[in-house]
This record gives sequence, structure tokens and C-alpha cells, in this order.
Amino acid sequence: MSDVISFGAEGDGTADDTDAIRHAITQGDGVVRFGRGTYRITETIEVRLAETDRVSIEGSEGNAKLVMDGPGPAFRFVGTHGGTADPAGVRATVWQSQRLPMISGIEIEGGHEEADGIECVGTFQPIISRVLLRDLRHGIVLTKRNRNVLISDCQIYHNRGVGIFMDRVNLHQTNITGNHISYNRLGGIRIQGSEIRNLQITGNDIEYNNYRSHPGYDPGDLTAEILIDSRGTTSDSPRPSVRELTISSNTIQSTYSPNGANIRILGPEPSDTLPPGMAAISGNVIGNQAINVHLVACRGISVTGNFIYSGFQHNLLVEGGEDLSFGSNTFGHNYWVPEREIDANLRFVAASDCVLSGLELRGAPAGKTNWEETWNGGEGRSHLGLIELEGCQRINISGCLLRDPAPVGIYLNECSRVNLSGCQVHDTRETKLMRRAIEWRGAGENSLLNGNTLGRGSDGGIHIGSAAGVQRSNNLEESA
Repeated sequence: MSDVISFGAEGDGTADDTDAIRHAITQGDGVVRFGRGTYRITETIEVRLAETDRVSIEGSEGNAKLVMDGPGPAFRFVGTHGGTADPAGVRATVWQSQRLPMISGIEIEGGHEEADGIECVGTFQPIISRVLLRDLRHGIVLTKRNRNVLISDCQIYHNRGVGIFMDRVNLHQTNITGNHISYNRLGGIRIQGSEIRNLQITGNDIEYNNYRSHPGYDPGDLTAEILIDSRGTTSDSPRPSVRELTISSNTIQSTYSPNGANIRILGPEPSDTLPPGMAAISGNVIGNQAINVHLVACRGISVTGNFIYSGFQHNLLVEGGEDLSFGSNTFGHNYWVPEREIDANLRFVAASDCVLSGLELRGAPAGKTNWEETWNGGEGRSHLGLIELEGCQRINISGCLLRDPAPVGIYLNECSRVNLSGCQVHDTRETKLMRRAIEWRGAGENSLLNGNTLGRGSDGGIHIGSAAGVQRSNNLEESA
């Protein structure tokens, strides 16, 4: 190994070790080792793989700490790979001198307002593992073009920007696995203006990534624990498009932040231009944010087998989009804090071709349905039902169990071609707060309401407006 001390680094936290580390990278044997100590640098250590040959950086199993006292990333890995991940598309020179750059077992701390941790540009098969990144601007930045990226077992903690930032990158075949990503102001994982395929976010703990642990910052910043912002057009470069995505087996939780979200996926405008999709969100615990899951102009997403709880505005908000499936999720509360429970609201606006099946929803025992938006100069707002559909069409809602709604179990307005069947809606509270099980308003056509078991609220069980275009049959309604 090439120990940086042997190349003149002091490792005392005071001396500027920038040049010594550069010397170890360019003149060493390829494995650059940082022994126990604190290494201060003032400029980016850029590893140009086409010039240095294969390089790995190793921090003595976490005993080494590097302080970035200048702007930009502490380490920037730069490759020249311009092809795909297809073996036939990888040049021999890339296989020979650039594949598999690694950084592991080291702490990187920011000592400058614009210091970042690690940046990858044009790399092939980079691995970032067992790294602590804290008090930086961004922890890990992927930009321009990269392929086959592995990020695992890292602690990405309390950064002023983003934990893992995919910024205008063309990126395929990426796994983000087994990390703690917490207290980053602008999001845990943020994808912005990027073209991405084959992305797996699995087995991570992603929590508290908002402004609250960063005093003095604006609570109105658009952010999320996982934010995928694909707004733009196909004329952009890279064209914004995120598809072939899984978010699975993570805990994704937060301290409430105004307009915050745990998972927020924003499609492009117009919505038929490469919408985000071909995605699965499954097996996660997601909760305790203003909006737990927020999907805008998406196409082709399956949300299955999650426990989603305590969404102060909405547990699920869908705006536009089509070909969306929501099955076998439980929407509830954190029952340890009953004073903070708000109804487990699902809201769909101008969505089409969606399936909601086998969902379990429980409203707040106290029937709380309103929230304030004073942070943004807004007024208080209230839910209309546990499930709300506004201006939707071709929707199937089947086999769902709704308990303790207020004021309405399922609320529909200006909806057509909705099949609502086999659901149960009941108020089991000692003091009943449900007004109606189902309320259907506005104009519509060709909808069915069939085979549901419905409790009776203070204003009855079902209300259907005269212009709603609904045929109803075989519903079992409790008597007064």
C-alpha cells in the first residue's frame, strides 16, 4: 500500500496535506492508505483514472478522518467511460485502468461552506463503501455520466445540501444499499434533471432530511427523503427521465416539515414526455411527514406491501398520472403519539387508470382532519374523506377496509368510469364521527357501486348526486 504519511502527509489536522495525498495517488502503487489521524486538505483531490491507472482509497477501517477546508469535493473520481454497461461497449483501456475505483473506511468532514464529499464523473463500476460523510454541502455527487455504481454501508449525516445527489447525470445500473442517510437539509437521496435506468434503493434507513436540524434555513425548500424531480423536456441534456426503479425494504421517516415528503416523484411537463415509472415501491415503513408519498405526472408505478403512517396532510397524494397500482398497503398511525394523529388520507386529483385494492385505512381516533399552512401564508385545510378522488376516471377500488373515517369514508367528485366494489367502511368509535360512508358528487358517467358493506353515519350511508352517473346494487347498509 501507499501510505500517505510516507509521501509527506502529517495527519495532525493542522498541516495542509493536499500535495502529499496527490503525490501518493499519482506515484503510489494504487492502494492509497490513510492511517489513523486527521488529514486536512484545501483543494479537491482529483483522481484522473486515465492517467493514474486503477486507484483505491482506504481509511484504515474508519480510523482516518479527512477534513475538506476548501470548496468542491474532497475526492473527485474522473473517468472517460462514454458507453453503456454492455461489456461490448466498454473500451479495453477502461477495463485496464479505470474499472472499479473504490473508496472505503474513511470519514470526510466539511470545513468549508461549499465543501462536498465524493464526486464521480465518467466512472465505470465505482464503489463507495463504509464511508462517513458529515457537515458537508453534499455527501456524494454523481454527475454527467456514470455506470454500475455501488453505494453501501455508509453513514451520510447532517449535510447542508443532499446526502446522495444525482445532479444532471446519465446513470444506469446503480445500487444504494444498507446506508444511514439522515439530517441532510435538501434531501436524503435527490435526483434532479437526470436520465436514470436500473436504480435500486434497498435496505436503507433514510430519516429527518429537512431543514429542522439546520437553523436559519427556509422551511419552504422543496425536498424529500427521496426526491426524484424529472420535470423538463426531451430537449434537455441529459433528458430528465427516471425509470426502472425500486424503493424497497427501507425505513423512510421524518420530522414533520411544511410541504415536506418522504417519497416525492415529480414527472415532466407535459406529462406525456418520459414520465417517471416502471417502478416499484414495496415493503417500506414510511411515515411522519406532511405528505408521505407524493406522485405527480407518473406512469406505471406499483406501491405494495408498505406500512404508511401519520401523514399530516396526506399519506398519499397523486396528482395526474396513470397506470398506477396500490395494493395491500396499511395506512395508519404511530399509536405512541395519539395527540398527533391525523386521518390517513389518500387523495387523487386528475388521475386515470389506477387500481386500489386490499388497502387498510384507519382514521384518527379523534377524527382530526385539518392542518395549517401558515408557514406559506396559507390557511387551515381539511380532508374530505379517507379516500378522495377529484376529476378522476377509470379507477378500480376493491376489497378495501376503511375504519373510523371523518367526515366521509370515500369521497368522489367529477369522476367517471369508477368501479367501487367489495369495500367495508365503518365507524367503530364510541362517539361516532363519520357523516357518510360514501359521498359521490359532481357530474360523471358509467360508474358502478356494488357489493360494499357500509356503516351508517350521522347523515346516512351513501349519498350520490343526481348527475354522477352511478349504478348501485347489492350494497349492505346498516340501518339507523
